[in-house]
This record gives sequence, C-alpha cells and structure tokens, in this order.
Amino acid sequence: MHPTRWGDPARAAALPETARALVELVFPVTDGTVPDDAPVALPSSGLTTEILDDLAAAVGAEHVLTDDDSRRLRTRGKSTPDLLRARGGDLSDAPDAVVRPGEHDEVQAVLEVAGRHRVAVVPFGGGTSVVGGLVARREGYAGVVSLDLARMNRLLAVDPVSMTATLEPGLRGPEAEALLAEHGLTLGHFPQSFEYASIGGFAATRSSGQSSAGYGRFDALVTGLVVATPAGAVELGRAPASAAGPDLRQVFLGSEGAYGVITAVTVRVRPVPQEKVYEGWRWASFDEGAAAMRTLAQAQLLPAVLRLSDENETALNLADPDAIGGASDGGCLMIVGVEGTPDAVSARRSAVAAVLTDLGGRPVGEEVGRRWAARRFDAPYLRDSMLDAGVLVETLETAAYWSGLRRTYDAVSSALTEALDEPSLVLCHVSHVYETGASLYFTVAAPEGGDPLGRWLDAKAAAMDAVVDTGATITHHHAVGTDHRPWLEDEVGDVGLSILRAVKSAVDPDAILNPGVLVPPPDV
Repeated sequence: MHPTRWGDPARAAALPETARALVELVFPVTDGTVPDDAPVALPSSGLTTEILDDLAAAVGAEHVLTDDDSRRLRTRGKSTPDLLRARGGDLSDAPDAVVRPGEHDEVQAVLEVAGRHRVAVVPFGGGTSVVGGLVARREGYAGVVSLDLARMNRLLAVDPVSMTATLEPGLRGPEAEALLAEHGLTLGHFPQSFEYASIGGFAATRSSGQSSAGYGRFDALVTGLVVATPAGAVELGRAPASAAGPDLRQVFLGSEGAYGVITAVTVRVRPVPQEKVYEGWRWASFDEGAAAMRTLAQAQLLPAVLRLSDENETALNLADPDAIGGASDGGCLMIVGVEGTPDAVSARRSAVAAVLTDLGGRPVGEEVGRRWAARRFDAPYLRDSMLDAGVLVETLETAAYWSGLRRTYDAVSSALTEALDEPSLVLCHVSHVYETGASLYFTVAAPEGGDPLGRWLDAKAAAMDAVVDTGATITHHHAVGTDHRPWLEDEVGDVGLSILRAVKSAVDPDAILNPGVLVPPPDV
C-alpha cells in the first residue's frame, strides 16, 4: 500500500461532490494536507553487519531488505494518526530491516538471531493496524526488524470431511478466499480491511468481519494454531473441543505478535453460498432497530449480515441519499444479508422478515443492499479524500451488553462531541451482534484545524474514558496495540495484567516480540 494512504494508489480520488455537499451542511470543507508524492528519506539501517549477516543466514540474503522503499512501506499501520504523521513527513518508526521468511523454521531461526542480538521483531501481515500495533518500543534494542510474512501464503491442507482448512499467515483475505473457492469453500470473513489484511493478522487481533452474524468472529473460526515463539514452537488444537486445561489457543488469538508469530492457522470453513441476498430495512429510531437486532439474535434467527446505522450515519453517511432508501424521511437504515442454498435463503429471509415486520421495520428493497455490498470496502479510500479536503476522519469501536448499549452510545457520542469543541459529525453503526450484546462502531468527522493529530488524540482519550466508565470493552475487534494500552488495566485488572506479563515472560523471556504492544514489560 501507499505509505501515506490506504490501499491501491490507483483508487485514490477526489472527494465526491455529493459527499462534500453533505459534510458542508455541518462545517466548511477546505484544503487539507495532501501528501507530497516525493518519498521521505529514511536514516540508514542501524543494524550491524553481523546482525544482517545472521538474518541472511536464516532466510537468505535476498529476503533481508534494508532499502528505503521496503522500510517505508512497513512503517506503522493505517490509522488516521498513522497517516497524519506520514503525511507530515514523520516516518521515524521505520524498521531497520524487512525480513521475509518462507516457512516456520525460518521464522524460528529469525527469532533466535533476534534474541541473541537483542533486536525487536514486529510481525507484519497486511499492515492494516489502526491501533498502533506495528510501532515497537526501540529503547534498549539494537534495532527493529519488520518480519514480513508475505512469502508464507499457501493453503496447506483441506479436510472436506471435518470442514477445516489450514492456511499460512501471509495470505491476504482475497487470496485465501480464492484458494478455498477452488475446493468450493469459503471462510466467510470479510472485515473492511479484507482486501489487504492477512490470515495471521485476523488471528492475532481477534478480527471480526462484516458477515460475523452468520459466520462468526475469526477467533471463533480457529480450530488450531502453529506458533513460533522465542521459547520454541507451540502446536495447538488436536480436537474440536477439549477439557485439557485452559484453551491455550486463546493465549495467541489476540496476542498481536507480542507472544509469538503465528505460522499456520486451521479454521472452520463452509460451502461457498449459492445465493446471496442483501436488502435494506428502515426503522423509526436507532433504539427500535437495535431492539430488532436483539430479538433476532436471541431467537437464533441471525442472517449472515446484520448492520444498523444510527440517525446521523443514515442521513449523513457521505453517500448518495438515494442509496439509503430516502434519507429525507429520517430514521435508521438496517442492512440484512442472507446467504446459502436457495432454499435456505428463502426460508431464512421469510423468517427474518416476519420478525422485523412485526416489530415495525419497513423493507426498502434489495437495491440498497446491493449498493452497500458493492461499496463495503471503500470507506478507507473516502477517508483519504476527506483528509485531502481538510476534514479529519477517524473511527473507534467498542461493545456492550444490550442492557448498557444505549448508555455507552450516549456517553461516547457526548465525549467525542465535547472534546472536539467545534462543529463535528459523530456517526455510529452496529455491525456485530450477539445474544447478550452488540458492538458500537463510531465514525468522527471534524475540520482538521491547526493540530488535527493532537485534537484527535484528546478526543479519543475522552471517548475511551467514557467506554471504561460505562463498563464497555476498550476494543471489540481493532485490538489493543499501543493506542488502547493505557486502558487495558481498567479492563483486565491488576491480576489480569500480571497474568499477561507472566505469559510474555514464559514465551518471550527477552521481550523481543513487538515490545510495548498489547502489554508493556514490567519496567515500563
């Protein structure tokens, strides 16, 4: 990807006039910080010749890269703060080298070299982190290596009887789906980062895709793992269920590369759906739509996709109002997607429609759903266009039990609005639903002003305080990284933090793996 933008540079575009007009209803749109195409020069790699030679011995000299282009493209992730820093010419977190292993044993060899020379290792999949998950602590280390897993991109095994598949971590979402499709199978995991995020990243961050209502979160799909750690290899997942102590898979699912490098993932797969139908429903209010989602979840009638935009996102979602069923009549838009065999789709659509109609929902047709499906991965490109036009755009997410969902929604919305202290847009949607609760995904837009980075960091801190105060989680699917780490103790407590540190000490005694991410070492 481009170092100062999301995704394919060829897909970058100016802010559409429809979006500009909608935003200007709230605040003026000006010229923003359009990144200079001239690449930012980086300091020379700080790794010694001895270290580079040892890394070359582990993976081959051609797979140890120290050129500026390779290092620049693996600097930080793709949060708005990441992009603002890069647009301002700050690539100070660039790794000293990019190392590209081709198999598990090479990963293990790299970790041995890194431990011996005290080099920090940052596992790198698609580079799509939005929580500072690729920014390692440098103090006390001989340098930082980006462990790029792109060469580990094979489908290792398919078990059509058990309906599982084993994938290497460097496979990007579309690559994995294409390989599985050759066997008539799908993983069904489609987060907004799908086009660039990797299988290893999905596991290491406990990712949740837009079809989670029907297919489940990624961590729920994982049946087995192979992990390289500085202490040695770990293989987990012998059976579909086990009572052999705590489930150690959960140690590495969500570990963000701080406990080990995932080198193989065995996942539950399903047949490629023969039919997919996405349609829109309108609700008089966000509360009514959320209550309908809860009813479906608790009746075990969830479709594959279930997504509800609040009143602001429905009316001002930076898209053509005609695409959302006529925004002028207010209310909230829900997207319902059903997938499977024709008979299964027909039966599930009928059952879901009966519940939604009975609760007061109004169908607005399949065209709305088709438009959403066609644009489901485009939002990050729109964010770039907004930044170019002088509009700060960023997201944050959480999850809460149904009984506290509205309280968290109100508290976070108010915290964001008050912290920005000027005209702003705070939008929200629910896209991940459970019998006991749901996620809340907020999008914020405001004029950039003189210090967009500082203003966003202040607003994010206020929102996170509100999340903690209402008893919600600090992250539902974006992970902890460095951005959410200040609030981790609030969520897991003193003893929980001690457990996380103890695991780190056991599998990574020299703390070389992604230091500072997820949980700090005891001396910080």
